[in-house]
Amino acid sequence: MVINLRLKNVKNAASIIDSSDYVVLNPKKMIGKWNDVFNNNHQIDVEIGMGKGDFIIGMAKQNPNINYVGIEMYDSVLVRAVQKLENEKLPNLRLIRMDANDINEVFNKEINTIYLNFSDPWPKKRHAKRRLTSHDFLSKYDSLFTSDKKIIQKTDNIDLFAFSIESLSTYGYTLKNVTMDLYNNMIEDNVATEYERKFHEKGIRICRLEAYKNN
Repeated sequence: MVINLRLKNVKNAASIIDSSDYVVLNPKKMIGKWNDVFNNNHQIDVEIGMGKGDFIIGMAKQNPNINYVGIEMYDSVLVRAVQKLENEKLPNLRLIRMDANDINEVFNKEINTIYLNFSDPWPKKRHAKRRLTSHDFLSKYDSLFTSDKKIIQKTDNIDLFAFSIESLSTYGYTLKNVTMDLYNNMIEDNVATEYERKFHEKGIRICRLEAYKNN
């Protein structure tokens, strides 16, 4: 089943993004200084590939004592999150426009949890290294965490989920709370993404896992 979630281009998207107080325009200059960005020492959780922002905004509202950073590569997507925040006051939320490949140039031993929600599955075998749970990306994440490592993934793509289970396990992560049908094994206080709601409404099962690795 295919769900069309194409976005129309937003006029002046780049300027809307650049003028938002939520967007960090030069994130590489903030490496090692993210507690200063938030002006506190609360833990920092990151969502890589935040889409239109429903999840990261919902998490920031639900957990005011946790700082959140949402990463999105495309202006046409990130601008939707910026527009949703026009009338919000969330001092514990920042957004970054960047390629996930550069993430270890932006954070250094500052992250508590990484969220990977409905990431591009890159289904062709030759593109496996581009998957956000590949060993290539897991090695990038190593330098990001403050201490123990924690990754939480949600996806509708069963092949990506199977790949992630194998990749995380062979990289040394311990998997917990693994489910191939999240809404029949609902976790407490689940915050849905825009994709997740649409998939669930269509009867598509949502997979979820938690991965932990000690330093």
